[in-house]
Amino acid sequence: MTPVRARNAEIRATCRAALRSRGFTLLEVLGALALFALLLLGIYAGVRTATHAVRSGEASIERLDEVRSAQQFLRRELAQARAVPLARNDKGDPLFFKGNANELLFVAPLPGYLGRLGPQLQRLKLVPNGKGGTRLEASFALMPPDGSEPHALGEPEVLVDGIRSGSFSYRTADTPQMPGEWRDQWNDSRAMPRIVRIALQLDGTTFWPGLDAPLRVDASATQGQADLLQGLQRRSPQ
Repeated sequence: MTPVRARNAEIRATCRAALRSRGFTLLEVLGALALFALLLLGIYAGVRTATHAVRSGEASIERLDEVRSAQQFLRRELAQARAVPLARNDKGDPLFFKGNANELLFVAPLPGYLGRLGPQLQRLKLVPNGKGGTRLEASFALMPPDGSEPHALGEPEVLVDGIRSGSFSYRTADTPQMPGEWRDQWNDSRAMPRIVRIALQLDGTTFWPGLDAPLRVDASATQGQADLLQGLQRRSPQ
């Protein structure tokens, strides 16, 4: 190889080495950063979607648990309604059950250790929740044995929140001539309703199953007032 060719080869090798060692251009760096940003954006969107799905699933489960617990409580308490006077009408006759489309009152013992306090005046009420909807509240008051005014037991408990619309209705007892009728108000001093219906329309996609709760009056609580048991389901002796 002649000295000139050797010199040219040496120059070319030096140029290639310089090119390899000079690093990335600004355009290459910006392109890499743009690709990296797109990759991070895709990862963030995926994580956010997954997190939202998990939270939505948890919220749906909590909502279903809320509805299930409320229905169980309402069925149990209404089934244990007692024929205990809670008020009097305009004629002075005692009322054992009172209700309208948005509120109802009855006397029943609470479950568990709370039942040791004796029968309690229970009030179920649909009240505004301050968010454009309503909520179903339950409040409790102890019935003193001396017949004095009931003593409230704490603040009302929220059974179900986020209700678009709701109402209470009451069915009379069946007769040999015709089945009982539904009423949106109950002030009868001679009897208690046969069935209480609680119909709610909830916000979102959660469905409130139809709730028709029968009342079963304990014969020992009627104190000989047979008319209160007319058309009601008696409890079979244990």
